[in-house]
Amino acid sequence: MIRFTLNGRETTVDLDQATPVLWVLRDTLGLTGTKFGCGVAQCGACMIHLDGKPTHACVLPLSEVAGRRVVTIEGLSQSGLHPVQQAWADVDVPQCGYCQSGQIMSAAALIAASPKPTDAEIDAAMSGNICRCGTYPRIRAAIHRAAGSR
Repeated sequence: MIRFTLNGRETTVDLDQATPVLWVLRDTLGLTGTKFGCGVAQCGACMIHLDGKPTHACVLPLSEVAGRRVVTIEGLSQSGLHPVQQAWADVDVPQCGYCQSGQIMSAAALIAASPKPTDAEIDAAMSGNICRCGTYPRIRAAIHRAAGSR
């Protein structure tokens, strides 16, 4: 049995401790906002927050979340109006949208750590996320908007 806090709620699962958290979230707990992209922590579609830090859920074994706080895109904001989510809509960031939950989770962690990030900080923080549609200029603009810095 693994106990952890998921989106503010105590959660217990009884699964193989080596199971990637991505599959626990999607297949066991029904939280499908976190996406499978590459399975090797290169694309960022599976990004969650683990104790406030962006983490690739596709390679994170369940054993690593015991006693810790996990936040998914579903738990970022109950209303869906986290400043990053609102900025994403205002700037019209998504094209296909597949990578967006991972992008938003990385951006939200960045703003929490650095409330007024520079372009260089944004580039570094977002380097673990790939957008195959190439919406990077809009992603950067949305992060600045969410941070209130532009």
